[in-house]
Amino acid sequence: MTTLSKEKFEVMETGFGEIIKSLRINNNLSQQQLADKLFVSRSSVANWESDRRVPDPVLIVRIAKFFNIDVSMLLGAVTTDSTTPEVIIVDDERFILQGTVPIVAEVMPYATITGFTKPSEAISYAEKHRIDIAFLDIELGNMNGIELCEKLTEINSTTNVVFLTSYPDYAQKAWDTAASGFLVKPVKKEDISVQLKKLRYPLKGAVYNDIMD
Repeated sequence: MTTLSKEKFEVMETGFGEIIKSLRINNNLSQQQLADKLFVSRSSVANWESDRRVPDPVLIVRIAKFFNIDVSMLLGAVTTDSTTPEVIIVDDERFILQGTVPIVAEVMPYATITGFTKPSEAISYAEKHRIDIAFLDIELGNMNGIELCEKLTEINSTTNVVFLTSYPDYAQKAWDTAASGFLVKPVKKEDISVQLKKLRYPLKGAVYNDIMD
């Protein structure tokens, strides 16, 4: 992994967006490739690089670790707009997570979407952010999605939880929780669009694209 020194950052005298762009280009990564590595949408990376949006401290730490740089070089950035809907996706299979993030991003282009492979990381993130929607895989290893749902709704009772699974037989157990819905993997844009209209705690304003067949 190619990194930039602190001295080079200071000499560049550029904003956060230019720093991220330089790191990405120096490591021969496209915006989509970087998005896949960080479990965010490509549009998120594009927004960072154009200074339309700055990632929050949790994502800044993730970026610093990925590029193997001192996090203090990035933490001076402004946090994201608190009015932006916060969406998390939790799936312990990386390739599934990488495929799901851009699908949700296409339906919810104005949301901050962050993916996690570990329930513990999702819980830590939720303790610092008001999560509007959590898309949770039911099979997550040591902690299943139903248990994670309970943890997240303990933190914020108005978090909308939508379960994702390859096994429809789990649907009944899922409905015994405070979940807003249930989707069978692989998820489709039109299914997400329909589900967003059925949230237990509707989001304010037009924050998603109405994608239907």
